[in-house]
Amino acid sequence: MNPHPRPPLRAFPVYDILGIPVVRLEWEEALLTMRRMIRDRVFTRVSFLNAHNANVAFSDAEFADALKRFLVLPDGVGVDIAARLLYGTAFPANLNGTDFIPALLTSTVEPLTVALLGAKHPNAEAAAAAFAAIAPQHRYAVIHDGFFSTEDEPAILAEIAALRPDVLLVAMGVPRQEFWIDHHITPSHCTLPFAVGALLDFMSGAVPRAPYWLRRMRLEWLFRLALEPGRLWRRYVVGNPLFLARVVRQKLGGRKSAT
Repeated sequence: MNPHPRPPLRAFPVYDILGIPVVRLEWEEALLTMRRMIRDRVFTRVSFLNAHNANVAFSDAEFADALKRFLVLPDGVGVDIAARLLYGTAFPANLNGTDFIPALLTSTVEPLTVALLGAKHPNAEAAAAAFAAIAPQHRYAVIHDGFFSTEDEPAILAEIAALRPDVLLVAMGVPRQEFWIDHHITPSHCTLPFAVGALLDFMSGAVPRAPYWLRRMRLEWLFRLALEPGRLWRRYVVGNPLFLARVVRQKLGGRKSAT
């Protein structure tokens, strides 16, 4: 059993999406919440739920249980559709990490220490430089790439604890990044550990983002599918309809709660 407490979800309104409590916050409210947590050193694991993550959690009880120890933010059009089906209204804001993390850093005036862990090392270094360009008030440190063994973990954890960053960005893919944070990261390491998926690859420019107009149409997933059909077709072509079918079953089964 994990010895660390669950996030104070009772302080936030949530929608239950396939058994995962996902917070309902406006964009500015979410930024203010994170800044307050950093200021007050309120240790909180943070993750993001999209259709793919929800599918993984639906099929993996251990991952679903781990997510309940995170503050989970809504990511993407899939969970918005789910919210509309289940509760009649979408989430107040799309708090996807690719946009939210840069916004958090640029909107925080007080200097922070931000640690990056994961992705390929050149991508992590390039992402740190990109963050420094848009939010130069903060200190950025690349801890390690995402390709390490269990033998490497004690040294990595010791380095994080010595740095004691305000924000730790962990980019290892789902569900490895969430499990790693859940199993290893404590208040002695950092304040806000974020499970950020491909964020460092996007920030580095190694993986291009969809044009802004396509993102506004909530079709970034289609752009990613076109770029990497061999890797992502199952996630989107099979996964998206499967996710919606599971949401419909949740609705018909009456297993929903909004607080």
